Amino acid sequence: MRRPGTLPSIYWTKRWQSSVPHDGPPITETNRTEATMKRFWKTAAKSLVATLIAAEWENQETFLKHHALPMTALTSRAIDAMVDETTRAEVRQALLEYLDTDTICFYQDYPPQLVDLQAQHWDPLLAWARSTFGVELHTFDSVLFNSQPEETKSKLDQILSTFDHWEMAAMERATYTTKSFIIALALVRKHLSVEQAALAAQVEVASQIQRWGEVEDTHDVDFHDVRRQLGSAACLLCSV
Repeated sequence: MRRPGTLPSIYWTKRWQSSVPHDGPPITETNRTEATMKRFWKTAAKSLVATLIAAEWENQETFLKHHALPMTALTSRAIDAMVDETTRAEVRQALLEYLDTDTICFYQDYPPQLVDLQAQHWDPLLAWARSTFGVELHTFDSVLFNSQPEETKSKLDQILSTFDHWEMAAMERATYTTKSFIIALALVRKHLSVEQAALAAQVEVASQIQRWGEVEDTHDVDFHDVRRQLGSAACLLCSV
């Protein structure tokens, strides 16, 4: 039972109409104030998406916690922005820039724990990307003056151009979360699970924890936040 004074439950209803959009039935919200919901999206691809979003809102109490609404934000991004081809083109360009600073392309030779984790999580991922998409991917030992081949960027841009608005929204979130175009692409293509993608993205942090131990309220928060963000992307892709 909710405490007195907390926000009311949210009840989601489907309006099955003759003019249902081709990519899903409209979803409407009730028992939320207009100010809270006025900019909220009006459609979802499948009932599973609506169920996940309803669960997020059901767990909101006195104050809205935006970090606890990953599915809401991601679905809104897909519906409100990624349906526009110009926006998708701009996002593609922004994501391709991550190739030059991709997390998994920067190797270090010390300490041994880090070297082992790089080989475990990054080597197979780079091999997959090279063989699957027929691209050349360079690895570096410095962040200065590095770039991937233009042909590689062109080929991967062609891959992104085939993504629909759901896939682009998921790709954008996964790239920004992991700081890696390749990890994000592997997640969207379902080559990696959420946990595998998170482990690949946090190799350096895992190495630090192995050497020095976990910093409370820092490492543990990051651990869960990365999985929450990547999990929302994976859930969206599994639901559309």
